[in-house]
Amino acid sequence: MPENKVIIRNLTYQDIDGIIELQEESFPSMFEEGSVWREYHLKSHIDIFPEGQFCAIYNDKIIGSSSSLIVKLEPEYAVHTFSRVTGNSMFTTHCPTLGDSLYGADVSVHPSFRRLGVASKFYRKRKDLTIKLNLRRIIAGGRLANYYKYANKLSPEDYVNAILNKKLTDPVLSFQLRNGFKFIKILPNYLKDSNSLNNATFIEWINPYYKK
Repeated sequence: MPENKVIIRNLTYQDIDGIIELQEESFPSMFEEGSVWREYHLKSHIDIFPEGQFCAIYNDKIIGSSSSLIVKLEPEYAVHTFSRVTGNSMFTTHCPTLGDSLYGADVSVHPSFRRLGVASKFYRKRKDLTIKLNLRRIIAGGRLANYYKYANKLSPEDYVNAILNKKLTDPVLSFQLRNGFKFIKILPNYLKDSNSLNNATFIEWINPYYKK
């Protein structure tokens, strides 16, 4: 797949059915658990913060999506759940006037198009948006995608430390670290997800161009 053939653009209402299909194919276990976007979620995202919602198009097919909102955490590294920070996935917690952080709620890439740079394009778009809006940082709760394979012998913290020390790799966290994000701490009971046993990593990227 030629990288320049992938188009990243903002989401429209016409894309919603394609995004739902993408979610089912990208996260089958989470789809069964109900931890994915529905039509009313995506409509709300577009209504509330259209600038923060992206999709990736290749040969007229949606192969990826990225969702985000602006928040302010108090304190800045507060433990939180996905539901709480995203307003039960509706993005009603979006706060463009007081918020200082772009919150990365979701990145999905179709399994057939992974490891081809699509997710990196989304991350660059998020960084560009953060700089454009003069936000202080990007934060997110990242899935520990392979933690279930090691949960019988490693705590979530030990699993992350093994990744940080290059003893293990994780398809999500390793990618985020390569893209300049820093691990802050574990977020327990973050999101219903059997692969991560509901654990997530609090990650952060500081905007080097931020001006108070």
